[in-house]
Amino acid sequence: MRARTMFGALRLVTAAVCLAALIHRLFWGLSSQTIAGRNFFAYLTVESNFALVVLLVIGGVIAFRRDDDPRWFSVALSLVLTWTITAGLAFALIVWQAGLRGIRVDVPWSDQVLHFWLPAFAAIAWTLTPGHRSVPWWIIPGSLVFPLVWGGVTMWRGPMIGWYPYYFLDLRQVSGIGEFLLTSALALAIFALVATVLAVISRVSPSRRKAGRVRAT
Repeated sequence: MRARTMFGALRLVTAAVCLAALIHRLFWGLSSQTIAGRNFFAYLTVESNFALVVLLVIGGVIAFRRDDDPRWFSVALSLVLTWTITAGLAFALIVWQAGLRGIRVDVPWSDQVLHFWLPAFAAIAWTLTPGHRSVPWWIIPGSLVFPLVWGGVTMWRGPMIGWYPYYFLDLRQVSGIGEFLLTSALALAIFALVATVLAVISRVSPSRRKAGRVRAT
């Protein structure tokens, strides 16, 4: 089996696992009968992982048909991976902070898959999948557009429903505007850092060098 075919199949399997985790997380949240469960689609993690499912399905089909990925796909995947990986890092930080404060946070298997296992696997695949294209440096500021728009909508909607998907966005749960701004700036910095790492990897990964040699030949 060609390497591209194998990785194409892995993309489709990963998309199926991601979709299954999203569905489980939806019904798990609804079973809690809380406002958080009813606002499942308000989470950045959920929205970015739905985008990841779509891209992985498209990427699987591309891998079966082509020896390399079109540049637009590599760019789109780098942006979505930036959002999912950063969301996983943020969730790990939230769970850690909750533990320090003595706050219980239930983490079902679907949350573990969406926040930890899938981002880690996708990051490894980004390095190893043959046929990756390098991505432009503008993905670093570009990766901030979705979080900023999402944050703006969340801050506009939050006071109307009395709920925010992440505690640090709620001024009632932090020490004040200073902590809110500092935490938000840190989150944006992590988005930019992850995008930078993905851009660097897209230029130096062994899979890209191998693909370049094949095209040259």
